[in-house]
Amino acid sequence: MEGHPHPSDLLSIGEIAGRTGVAKSALHYYEQLGLIVATRTVGNQRRYHRHMVRRISLIVVAKRLGIPLADVQQAFGELPMDRQPTARDWRRVSKVWRATLAQRRHQIERLERELNGCIGCGCLSMSACKLLNPDDELSQQGPGPRRLEVDG
Repeated sequence: MEGHPHPSDLLSIGEIAGRTGVAKSALHYYEQLGLIVATRTVGNQRRYHRHMVRRISLIVVAKRLGIPLADVQQAFGELPMDRQPTARDWRRVSKVWRATLAQRRHQIERLERELNGCIGCGCLSMSACKLLNPDDELSQQGPGPRRLEVDG
């Protein structure tokens, strides 16, 4: 139907920035990372297919949730760039994202439990707390937060 937006409509970088709330510099960066793609006009101006709005919006949400762009890049690797992704394409990607989000949720819940336990003891001292790491035994396992490891 004429007059209605179509997913393959081309939008300028200003229109995409206005629609998504993402700075033009960030759009350039996302393009460098291969998260989004633009075509070029004869005058070398960027034009984005309207369906890129959804990809950019998902990037924004992922960033708000603290999901690294590398994870977004991995998930988007399965999505076509040259056409609007189908419902089947999105289902395939969402399956990967669900697993990633479940893992992240588990890590956050574990961190919350650890924090509640530490604060609950009343000492409020990470350096003097004998409960969490008596005699600094965990230092033998290497640097960093040993009890809050990703796969722990």
